[in-house]
Amino acid sequence: MLGDHPLRFESSAVTHVGMVRKVNEDAVLDQSGRGMWAVADGMGGHAAGDFASRTIVQTLSRLPPAPTISVYVRSVQTSLQHINELLRQEAARRERETIGATVAVLVAAADELACLWAGDSRLYRFRRPRLEQLTRDHSYVQELVDAGALSPEEAQRHPMGNVVTRAVGAHETLEVDAHPVITRPGDVLLLCTDGLSKVVSDDEIAQVLATRRPAEATRELVNLALLRGAPDNVSLVVVRVDADTGTVTQPVTPVV
Repeated sequence: MLGDHPLRFESSAVTHVGMVRKVNEDAVLDQSGRGMWAVADGMGGHAAGDFASRTIVQTLSRLPPAPTISVYVRSVQTSLQHINELLRQEAARRERETIGATVAVLVAAADELACLWAGDSRLYRFRRPRLEQLTRDHSYVQELVDAGALSPEEAQRHPMGNVVTRAVGAHETLEVDAHPVITRPGDVLLLCTDGLSKVVSDDEIAQVLATRRPAEATRELVNLALLRGAPDNVSLVVVRVDADTGTVTQPVTPVV
């Protein structure tokens, strides 16, 4: 929150199929003018995961801006619940076990921000010199870490690292966490799918966010993931708070 000064944003988004997958099942949303940003990571296979992530992003993109952050959060929650039901109906129609997606959403209204998420898509805040993960993964390995059975380093290499415990479309009842996001001038926020966070370290992310504007940062972070082999789709949105250039949204880099 910036007190009496209105929030301004500079943002950029990118999504890339990676080096191994044939289909990009991720989707991104970058709408600084409406105070809405999101990443979604589809699950369920070709023509299912990409359908889920696109449905989430397209539906959220149609939500009207809200006068207060609490109204915006409730609007996103209601929308995600509706999408959850729609995806479960679509899975039944296609005779599939699951058509779903993890999601992380950042919203801004009346000089306040909040994050909503389900699954292991993440929100980070970079405030010099520290990068902080503001979301907690809804995943099997995170539960092991919380129970003291795994270290965070062991969790990074665990064979069940891709098993999530929450996702839009995965269960009859969708649980979405929502928390306020406190910001100040110069903060940089990063939404990303696990295709980035599993191959690029926190230190590397911090270094890029400390030295690059959003458009440059998105390109550089994707390139780092590609250099590591990018076994998964890679998607991210970088949002700089109170940017000198005012409200600027860079076009989403086309899916490769």
